[in-house]
Amino acid sequence: MKYVLTIATLALWLGQALSQSSHPGTLSGTLLDSTTRQAIPFANIALYEQSRLVSGTTTDGVGTFKITNVPLGTYTLTVTSVGYRKHSQSISLTAQQPHLIGASLNLIPENRTLSEVTVSAQKALIEDKGDRLVYNAEKDISNAGGSAADVLRKVPSLSVDLDGTVQMRGNSNIRVLINGKPSAMMARNLADALRQMPADNIRSVEVITSPGAKYDAEGAAGVINIITKKALQGFNGSVMASVGTLNRSVNGKLSLKTPKIGFSLSANGYQFRNIREAELVRTTLADGNPLNILRQSSRADNTGTGGNGELSLDYDPDSTQHINFSANGWGGYYPNNSQVINQLSDGAGQPLQAFRNDIRLRNPYGNSQFDLGYTKTFRKPNQEFSLLTQFSRMPDNYFYDTDRYSLEEQLLLRERSTNYSRNKEYTLQADYTQPFQVRTRRDTFNLKLEVGLKAIQRNIGSEFRVEQSANEQSPWEVDLGQSNDFTYLQRVYAGYLALRAETKSKLSFNLGTRLEHTAISGDFLSTKTSLANAYTNLIPSLTVSKTFRKHTFKASYTQRIQRPQLWNLNPWINSSDPRNLQTGNPYLQPELNHGVELGHSKTTSSGLSINSALYGRLTNNAIEYIRRVDNAGISVSKPENIAQRKSLGLNVNLSGQVNKSWTLNGGVDLRYVDLYSPSLQQGNSGTVGNINVNSTYKLPKNYTFQANGNFNSGWINIQGTGSSFYWYGFALKREFWEKKASLTLGVNNPFNQGMRQTYRQVSPTFVSTSQSFFVNRSARLAFEWRFGQMTAVGKQGRKIRNDDAGGR
Repeated sequence: MKYVLTIATLALWLGQALSQSSHPGTLSGTLLDSTTRQAIPFANIALYEQSRLVSGTTTDGVGTFKITNVPLGTYTLTVTSVGYRKHSQSISLTAQQPHLIGASLNLIPENRTLSEVTVSAQKALIEDKGDRLVYNAEKDISNAGGSAADVLRKVPSLSVDLDGTVQMRGNSNIRVLINGKPSAMMARNLADALRQMPADNIRSVEVITSPGAKYDAEGAAGVINIITKKALQGFNGSVMASVGTLNRSVNGKLSLKTPKIGFSLSANGYQFRNIREAELVRTTLADGNPLNILRQSSRADNTGTGGNGELSLDYDPDSTQHINFSANGWGGYYPNNSQVINQLSDGAGQPLQAFRNDIRLRNPYGNSQFDLGYTKTFRKPNQEFSLLTQFSRMPDNYFYDTDRYSLEEQLLLRERSTNYSRNKEYTLQADYTQPFQVRTRRDTFNLKLEVGLKAIQRNIGSEFRVEQSANEQSPWEVDLGQSNDFTYLQRVYAGYLALRAETKSKLSFNLGTRLEHTAISGDFLSTKTSLANAYTNLIPSLTVSKTFRKHTFKASYTQRIQRPQLWNLNPWINSSDPRNLQTGNPYLQPELNHGVELGHSKTTSSGLSINSALYGRLTNNAIEYIRRVDNAGISVSKPENIAQRKSLGLNVNLSGQVNKSWTLNGGVDLRYVDLYSPSLQQGNSGTVGNINVNSTYKLPKNYTFQANGNFNSGWINIQGTGSSFYWYGFALKREFWEKKASLTLGVNNPFNQGMRQTYRQVSPTFVSTSQSFFVNRSARLAFEWRFGQMTAVGKQGRKIRNDDAGGR
């Protein structure tokens, strides 16, 4: 077989001119089947200098390939493709002949005919990557047609309560990323955002409990990185639709990827339904004696609608440079309407007040984000420079109208409120990685030095008004005490230095430090008051691991910062329920977390993976939502800085394949929590935990059955405790059309309509007990169809990570 090379006069002239400067070489050609003379798409092309890989690519849809910026020299060209014999030949690029333009390269088909092969091995549902635990959501069929909240319920080290609050090892101060990038949607209200994100878009979830110096210091408990499904190379796409009693969605993806240019587009639409009932009994105390007693009952049934879309473009000028741009947007409408009956009596039980409140609360939301990045790689493997930019804008508006009626249906008061809030964020980031090697008599150290700089500016604002009217005929009057204009500016400047090392003896460490300076200024425009603050934090981190045969031991220490988010800072008072007010606190200080962890992992010869960790957390200036009740029995809930939050826990996860058809995964997390606040003269402590299990069985004729369940013992905060709850589900999946299409039927909690949860709060000024009932029995049917030619993409773009300073 002969590889025919032709050289045009112009190419020779250009090659000679270039050889006088940087001496770049180019190699191109077309790959053909030697028998049928048909083009061979998506074959692997590799260029070696002795045993070292210099460059590589894949053929496009018509069998052509091109490798640019190759230094002059002698190489071995290797071509591989499924169903063909491997081909290798010597290639020389000289100053006189730097460009080799191939007419054709013929591959010989394999003569062997393969019978049907059944592959029983598959990616584990749970994987331990050393510095992170990975839950491969796309392997879990019960996620089809659900929401991101359903996905996170099955992730080890995480717990999601019935109202959607997410905790990592008992701490809700976490940072959630989407593909390594911050998401304004996730920052505004995590529980709502997770309900709105379709599970079908999620490929995997990474849980990072001890982030290194490259990661932003945000997130006291750690980082959750949700990886969405990415388009593969070639032309391909998918459509999916699901219908259900509580969730329904439709989404589509389309992509085109060539060796130089990539384009992808995705769009999703969804609806989710939230049905709940609640009862509250709260006694106001004075010197331990009851002043008054409030009894409330409420009902709500709401359906939210929204959608999101993303456009991404990638361009590779040559094999060492990559430019990526993406634009995405979220938007929707989430009503939170309810009817609340209030009955207030004195300490002896005599009636004082009774009324019904009809609440119509609307949250039209939106978010747009734009990323532009440039990445430069060098001849030395893992040597890389990147310059990344990001802009995001999130208008987050809340409006409510309330009508207060006597129990005899007489209109007593009308109130309405508008809160226009926004968050604009600008980010600039530069990262550089320099690999090198150090040899000693006993070992060889492969080292990577990582340095980076970053600047973030967040412009936050809120304009809120409250108006009241006695009845339908009375005019609306502004309540000046509940109206204001608020602006807030936060600047964060950061730099980091990290050193990663791995040895042939399987010893590794990651040592780093991160310096972050934060400057804050805020103004209440209507009342002409202001606030200002600045602080600097030096954030060290250290992780050391050692592998002995099949055992890996790990020890780590890190610090984390939890800066207040827009949701915590907004001073708008939600008084839609006049007996229970909610507001933010613009004077919040950041909390600082110290974390240590000792871990062990082992994978047996049978494929069983066991991961365990003993961890401790100490949080100073911890942020907790505090409820205060005045003598009239009206409560105000807002975030405040209390003194300390301590926890000591044990986390164990097991994952394995019982046989070729049955996989089983499960985990348990137990922790002791201790909280205390000298300013409140109050504390709380106790042991809590959660257990989860997931089982998948592959049936004949492309059927798969899955069952999952989890149990949570409840939670503890500074003022109270919540009762236990559980969640379980079943799913059956059928693949057809040569496994390019599937139909999945899933049910959650089929044997009970919903779950009841009790929350008890105690303080020197009140005692309260609330019971909430959430309807969570659901069924859904999901259909998916995938089309097009797909192979793995080689190079991926880098994007801003405002909680993860730049890739792994």
